[in-house]
Amino acid sequence: MILVSACLLGHKVKYNGDTNTHDLLLKYNDRGRFLAVCPECFARMPVPRPPMEIQGGNGRKVLSGRASVTDLNGMDTTQYLLTGADKILKIAMAYHARVAILKEGSPSCGVRQIHSGHFDGKKIKGQGVAAALLIKHGLTVYSEQDMTIGRLEELIAEDIRRDRSH
Repeated sequence: MILVSACLLGHKVKYNGDTNTHDLLLKYNDRGRFLAVCPECFARMPVPRPPMEIQGGNGRKVLSGRASVTDLNGMDTTQYLLTGADKILKIAMAYHARVAILKEGSPSCGVRQIHSGHFDGKKIKGQGVAAALLIKHGLTVYSEQDMTIGRLEELIAEDIRRDRSH
C-alpha cells in the first residue's frame, strides 16, 4: 500500500474542513493501492480546527523534544501531532507500506516545506512531524508536488511487485 494524505484524495479533513484534492492522485486512487491517512484526524483532532504551526524548528526537532507545535490560539498541540505521526507509522508497518505521498506545507505532512511558525503565510525548509517520523523509519516520502503520471505508474507498479513477492 501507498499512504496518501487523505485531504489529497478529497476527504474533508483539512484544518478548515475543506480538502486539498489532487486530481491526478484522485484519478489513480481507483487502482486500489492508496491508503488515505490523516495524522490530525487519527489523533482525534476536530475538523475544522485552528491552523497549527511548528515553533522553533521542524518535525525532526519536534520528534526529539526540541520544538513544539501550537495552534493559532496559542494552544500547545505538540502531543496531538506526535500521536498522529505514531499512528501513521503503525499503519505503515501493519500494511508494509514503503512509500507515502503527503501534503506539502502541513505541520504533520510537509515533505520539504512547513509554515514559518509565525502564522504569517511564509514557508521555511523542513518536514512536518509525520513526514519526519516516516522518513526516520525508512519510508520514501513524496510531496503531492512530486507526482506525475510516470512517477505514479512507477510507484504503483513497484507496490504491486512488492506485494507479489511476499
